Amino acid sequence: MALREDAARRPALRPLARLFPYILRYRYLASGAIVFLFVAAITTLILPTAVRRMIDSGFSNSDSSFINTYFSMLLVLAVVLAAASALRYYFVITLGERIVADLRRDVFDHITRLSPAFFDVNQTGEIVSRLTADATQIKSAVGASASLALRNSILCLGAMGMMIYTSPKLSGLVLAAIPLIVFPLVGFGRKVRKRSREAQDRLAGASAYASEAIGAIRTVQAFNNSGLARDRFGSAAENAFEAARLSTRQRAILTGFAITMVFGSVVAVLWFGAQSVLAGTLTGGTLGQFLLYSVMAAGALGSLSEVWSELSQASGAASRLMELLAEEPAIMAPAKPKPLPKPPLGSVDFDDVRFAYPTRPGTSALEGLTLSVKPGERVAVVGSSGAGKSTLFSLLLRYYDADAGRVLIDGVDVREADPGEIRARIAIVPQDVTIFAASIHDNIAFGAAGATRADVEAAARAAHAEEFILRLDESYDTEVGERGIMLSGGQRQRIAIARAILRNAPILLLDEATSALDAESETLVQTALDGLMQGRTTIVIAHRLATVLKADRILVMDQGQIVEEGTHQTLVAKGGIYARLASLQFGLDRHNVLHVVR
Repeated sequence: MALREDAARRPALRPLARLFPYILRYRYLASGAIVFLFVAAITTLILPTAVRRMIDSGFSNSDSSFINTYFSMLLVLAVVLAAASALRYYFVITLGERIVADLRRDVFDHITRLSPAFFDVNQTGEIVSRLTADATQIKSAVGASASLALRNSILCLGAMGMMIYTSPKLSGLVLAAIPLIVFPLVGFGRKVRKRSREAQDRLAGASAYASEAIGAIRTVQAFNNSGLARDRFGSAAENAFEAARLSTRQRAILTGFAITMVFGSVVAVLWFGAQSVLAGTLTGGTLGQFLLYSVMAAGALGSLSEVWSELSQASGAASRLMELLAEEPAIMAPAKPKPLPKPPLGSVDFDDVRFAYPTRPGTSALEGLTLSVKPGERVAVVGSSGAGKSTLFSLLLRYYDADAGRVLIDGVDVREADPGEIRARIAIVPQDVTIFAASIHDNIAFGAAGATRADVEAAARAAHAEEFILRLDESYDTEVGERGIMLSGGQRQRIAIARAILRNAPILLLDEATSALDAESETLVQTALDGLMQGRTTIVIAHRLATVLKADRILVMDQGQIVEEGTHQTLVAKGGIYARLASLQFGLDRHNVLHVVR
């Protein structure tokens, strides 16, 4: 399902609570941060008391030695405060970095386990944005913002406690003003969080389009549509800016209101204190102490308002990442997977299978399909686009589950087996080959974890890929660029074949493996495929009938069903769909098509 959330319905900071298990993994970092945070806060709270005693006892008595002693104490306190603050910063920031690194890893790991149905309805760019921008915002919250929030909370509570101890009368006036400050802050905080979520969503949308456009930059330039792409991204970026501006405006209003109310109340209370000093009911040192504590409390409360908005933003980011972690894969291993027979056989069966893609529930991709492929048999599947050919592979790999009927590998229903074991018995050479931005060696070795250099080179030789690999400047260590942009289509296909050879699976799936190649590349790739198919159960999907002539059987699909079955000669002789396709592709009449392979 698509990722959606009504953020306004959730308590403001609840998503951040989901980070506590990550914090508990690193108790020593969290403990160190808390210890030094308390040391710094307590040291700060001691300073006003020292100032009061110095004013009342030192200045009034003109005792220079007393003043010198207190200044020495203040210097020691400053050193303790500096050391505690530095250590708090180290522990807090390290904890934030560690937690976000773990969170990113866990989210990415979870994403790679989600079923293809999830990616059918969610943009890759938006998911990447959550992994990067949202995780960075959480890092700021878990690190600096959370630390500041706790520090300011301690200072605010400690300062208010000392204010009450210093002058209960003046403190009563301050405490009476607190509800007038706190309740509006909470209301503003909710608006800030809502605006922050909107800004994050719009930024993710802009990132998603940028990722898509940059990935297809050659197509964009080929159609002279750089201007269109620029305008569309500009519009998306402007929408993100507008949402961010509204969020910032709410934060600015929140901060301004908090500072005005807090310091306004402090000024009013100090006016009353000054009257008490004039009346002789309060000493100057006591008023100075109360002044420092009130400024400290006011500053801490004002900072809390700003930190609260930052935590609200981080909460929005956390909720978006937690949405990803909350996504359940549509395809999961059963509680007690049924083991596949060993050694593997390589048989494939479809038993009255019906299936419709989740995004198109009203349109059947397969309708009562029954098919049996024996171990070692080569079966070709042909038909027009949308006939259901590629759906066979998707169900075999268990990207989706059949709506009705059974799909069996080696006699075991794939729904009863571990998907990992199922896929371990299958090697696929797709039409659209995936080549990673890595070396040729790493791309081939992707077919089998732990493959040695010798294994990779042997697979490349068998795939007829070594001849072009050795001509490259760094041979197998050559970096091929994003999506293998530095390789030709035929070279990418031979890398994919080498990857499949290295996998050494009993079942081989070939999906239009030569459809986009020139004649020379097709010959080389076809030679490599012939070697790969030896001794394996092979299912070939092809539009180009020349690639399926050597198959043991050819299946013709139409509207999700097998409508014809046989060899090239028998199917041409029937004069049905296959004969029409053969006539169109080979450009021969029916009699000559019958003899095309002779």
